[in-house]
Amino acid sequence: MARNIPAVTSNENGLSRYLDEIRKFPMLQPQEEYMLAKRFKEHEDAGAAERLVNSHLRLVAKIAMGYRGYGLPLGEVISEGNVGLMQAVKRFEPDKGFRLATYAMWWIKASIQEYILRTWSLVKMGTTANQKRLFFNLRRLKGRIQALDDGDMKPEHVKEIATTLGVNEDEVITMNRRLSGDASLNAPLRSDEGDSGEWQDWLVDHSDTQETTLAEQEEFDSRRDMLKDAMEVLNDRERRIFMARRLSENPVTLEELSAEFGVSRERVRQIEVRAFEKVQQAVVEAANSRQGQPLAIETR
Repeated sequence: MARNIPAVTSNENGLSRYLDEIRKFPMLQPQEEYMLAKRFKEHEDAGAAERLVNSHLRLVAKIAMGYRGYGLPLGEVISEGNVGLMQAVKRFEPDKGFRLATYAMWWIKASIQEYILRTWSLVKMGTTANQKRLFFNLRRLKGRIQALDDGDMKPEHVKEIATTLGVNEDEVITMNRRLSGDASLNAPLRSDEGDSGEWQDWLVDHSDTQETTLAEQEEFDSRRDMLKDAMEVLNDRERRIFMARRLSENPVTLEELSAEFGVSRERVRQIEVRAFEKVQQAVVEAANSRQGQPLAIETR
């Protein structure tokens, strides 16, 4: 489709030459556009599709100009818009009564916006409808309320934008910070005292150290092993009730266990309490035998 689209480059001379070339393609009259679209739809006429695409290249360029504020090469933005235009031509239904330009502009914008979201930041962003709406409207709204200063916006500005776009205020704050662009962790940083270094030198990791994590894991393993050994003092019925009532993510009801063992709910409760006491005593004895501090059993 549209094999003869002029090549677009990002340098200024190449872009000007491209714009001059696409202006040479004539605009189509409604009836002519309809007949070309029918020929492509019914007969897959590549020549008809090419004429439809070429006649709307100016529309793509016009839409792409509206996305110059994202710092991406305009030539690449136009190329992505052209891809969206070709998708629109493939799916256009001429018998529905509207012009190709009306239908194509949505495909062009979608293609350009997806490209910007993929390319603008190293960090994946704009994955939800709210995030996309924020990304492509935040600058415009900040300009309208004159909130163009660097850094975080004033609370009243955040609230106004959140209300306008139907998102929460935290999303506005986060997106505003991300729109400042990506920063390298190796970027040089100088303090007022004259100290130099990199951004990564000032990052603080609040997670536990490897030593702490290892100690906690060993403590957990020790408790688990002692509980496992302690449960050996229980008979099969006690073990079943103890595990079902005290160790299960979703504890089984007394009623269900009563039906399972053919005893009253009160008897099940008594067995549960007795089993817990036996396990607790076994754990305490095991802890004392290891010359450690007595450990309490954590059950749900």
